[in-house]
Amino acid sequence: MGMGHLGCWRFVGAALLGFLLFHGFCHSDKGPNYSFMHNATSAPAVSSYDYIIIGGGTAGCPLAATLSQNATVLLLERGCSPYGNPNITNLSSFGASLSDLSPTSPSQRFISEDGVINARARVLGGGTCLNAGFYTRAPLDYVREAGWDGRLVNESYRWVENKVAFEPSMKSWQSAFRDGLIEAGVVPFNGFTYDHINGTKVGGTIFDQNGHRHTAADLLEYANPSGITVFLHATVPKILFADEGQQRPRAHGVIFVDATGAQHRAYLNQGSNNEIIVSAGALGSPQLLMLSGVGPEKHLQAHNITVVLDQPMVGQRMSDNPMNAVFVPSPAQTEVSLIQVVGITEFGSYIEAASGSNFGSSSAVKDYGMFSPKIGQLSTVPPKQRTPEALSKAIELMNNLDQAAFVGGFILEKIMGPISTGQLELRTRDPDHNPSVTFNYFKEPEDLQRCVQGMSTVEKVIESNAFSTFRYNNLSVSTLMNMTANSPINLLPKHRNVSISLEQYCKDTVMTIWHYHGGCQVGSVVDGDYKVVGVDGLRVVDGSTFNFSPGTNPQATVMMLGRYMGVKILRERLAARDQDSE
Repeated sequence: MGMGHLGCWRFVGAALLGFLLFHGFCHSDKGPNYSFMHNATSAPAVSSYDYIIIGGGTAGCPLAATLSQNATVLLLERGCSPYGNPNITNLSSFGASLSDLSPTSPSQRFISEDGVINARARVLGGGTCLNAGFYTRAPLDYVREAGWDGRLVNESYRWVENKVAFEPSMKSWQSAFRDGLIEAGVVPFNGFTYDHINGTKVGGTIFDQNGHRHTAADLLEYANPSGITVFLHATVPKILFADEGQQRPRAHGVIFVDATGAQHRAYLNQGSNNEIIVSAGALGSPQLLMLSGVGPEKHLQAHNITVVLDQPMVGQRMSDNPMNAVFVPSPAQTEVSLIQVVGITEFGSYIEAASGSNFGSSSAVKDYGMFSPKIGQLSTVPPKQRTPEALSKAIELMNNLDQAAFVGGFILEKIMGPISTGQLELRTRDPDHNPSVTFNYFKEPEDLQRCVQGMSTVEKVIESNAFSTFRYNNLSVSTLMNMTANSPINLLPKHRNVSISLEQYCKDTVMTIWHYHGGCQVGSVVDGDYKVVGVDGLRVVDGSTFNFSPGTNPQATVMMLGRYMGVKILRERLAARDQDSE
């Protein structure tokens, strides 16, 4: 059952017109009926709370749920609810959110200065509504180096897992990939585990056995309904600082704008333990600090922003873990699967895979889901040249393909860290506008070497006996890599015959797997308690504080951190109250 190179090229090219944008969507069955969740248009003009959390995402939801147990909390989310939209409930509906480029879409596309297409969340639940669902904990040495309390970390992970983590149902393609990793020497096999251990393992997933996604928004089920208020479509342009009579600026309120453009103000209640906590993500948190006057002085002045604190490290050391992949067409049917298995190598590369068989939800629909031009992945041309006509042509090409063209999968590698870093800067003072961000993929040679070693392992997996059912014998790995490299993956220039040099392949086919982080890091912008250095009453709790991405996939650790810091902050509050009463 051979397939000629030409036919293969035709459908691989079409598949790669739209490669891997954010995997996945929000669980939106009926969803919990949160009595405390409202549209921001119903917010009072002025209100006050013990804690104001900006960003109802992966960290913000568990943080708010925890703090509400013993304080009053306002959670402000600029996006929509993940609940109630049948198009985004199931794995089989993959692609609907990402093809939606409207201002109310749960995802907001951005393109880094490196030329790699990326996306950020704009929905209650954050990136957990848009990712591939893989759930795995950080390595033990990561926890130690972060200075976290190991016991509370484990308790916090379990608190998260009780609501949103599941064991995946392994089918034939993922099983062959797992066995191929073991055959390729990524050993031992560690079975199903949430733990980060060298070797091959089956990890957790936030998709349940019915294929329904569970997100950080589900962690609000833990909230005390009388202690929390959630406003949706609430955009925060500015944190308010009071400096009269203070030795240094103190955050004491926020302005937020509802969908009609009306402004509202929320202030902290009286009390030295009350705080504003920024959990707006690796782009949103440094962006909001800058918009509020905390950042590099000259940059803020250039945007006519009043400087509250000259903090040159805000927006610095931005990182994104580079990802590279090979599309492997299959002569055998493959299940639709996202990330379920990971190979954790000893050299700092992680190997994962996703597959699809007629990615559309029915035989009448031909679509590559997360690989689809419908989500804008027409990447051979700069953004201004991505005309509706060009996208329509790509979609038409995809629609005209044979059903066989929708059978296959991607084997990918991504690196730990990374070591390479860049920076984030404001473009405008509008909080809804994406900032400019540069990640400098592979600037550091060690990152590039890890990619090369990772791609070598991917080659071994593809050539393994275990994986032989799912590849065409007449297509060499070199041919597959050339086909992948010549497809429109990003905006970077291509070199011919890149499979000759794995270094060049890594550079030319680099993509994101949406694990970007940094901009408000511990040790430079915030201290070990996540308090912003140089001001009072302000913390940052999210992935912007990470120096490196935690383990193979960060969502478990970001959710854990929200719960962990909520518990720690409440303990501090209780201790202060006890001291005051003595």
